[in-house]
Amino acid sequence: MSEAVPETSHLSGWRYRAVVLSVVGSALGYLGFSLWGGWQAVGAAVSEVGLVGIVIALLMSSVNYGLRFVRWQTYLKVLGHPMPWRPSLNIYLAGFALTTTPGKAGEALRGVLLKRWGVPYPQSFAAFFSERLSDLFAVVLLTLFGLSLYPQAWPMIVVGVALVAVGLVVLSQRRLLERITDKVPVGGGKVLGLLRHLLQVMVHAQQCHRLRLMLGLTALSVVAWSAEALAFDWILKWMGADIPLTFAVFVYALAMLAGAVSFMPGGLGGAEAVMVGLLVWKGMDSADAVAATVLIRLATLWFAVAIGAVMLIRLKSEAATPQAQPVQ
Repeated sequence: MSEAVPETSHLSGWRYRAVVLSVVGSALGYLGFSLWGGWQAVGAAVSEVGLVGIVIALLMSSVNYGLRFVRWQTYLKVLGHPMPWRPSLNIYLAGFALTTTPGKAGEALRGVLLKRWGVPYPQSFAAFFSERLSDLFAVVLLTLFGLSLYPQAWPMIVVGVALVAVGLVVLSQRRLLERITDKVPVGGGKVLGLLRHLLQVMVHAQQCHRLRLMLGLTALSVVAWSAEALAFDWILKWMGADIPLTFAVFVYALAMLAGAVSFMPGGLGGAEAVMVGLLVWKGMDSADAVAATVLIRLATLWFAVAIGAVMLIRLKSEAATPQAQPVQ
């Protein structure tokens, strides 16, 4: 593959402003949530968890990101565009800067950055779609750990299962998708152009969901999200909460599922409401429940956003520096 560098235009204008506005808006909302819970409770929780505990939680989040990056590399390879790991990792991490967008759709920024490396949009978006579906499948499976302890969660889990099932059924109809794509006229306007693009994404995404590959990457996704769920359990233990491991995993997974189906930026609001509500239902003090929720979200969601923002600024800086043209 030829050496390549990102183009300045890909990291400027409205895309870059969207990053700033998304992060600032979500951060202000989260600040309000933290204030509602009480800074004293959050401060006490930080003291109870300690610096070592916080570092461990961040390391578990890093395990999550690392395993998901391996999955991302696998998808790109299957789609016929294997990427050198270092630039691919930079691009993957930069996508986290837009995690605080509805349904994490902003992470599709990776497709813009990959375009310079010769990865067409349909393939990069197919990898993005496959990621979201794999994440959804993984958290649905993790919710089964403690479902018997809180049967009222059945409706939300059914929604998650239905979304996964619909996605897999659609992807299984490759020939039908190809026939429909061929019948959509080229140059038929923006709406038809968007429809054609979406169909092409689905056709390419089908390659990422062959049975053996899908089973292996689903297992990888479960391990990745289990790492963060385990960090959540440890934070609760360090705070002195009497919450069983199975219920902690269930709470974290259900919160991620609630955030996903709500399509709120980064799952903000939905995920926190589920975490706090279930912890209080289990007997935890409301202030402590909010503090534990703030801590785990800082160590997972906001840690990812911070890494992504730093990496995106770095890529933007590199793009602004005059460099040689790609070697053909």
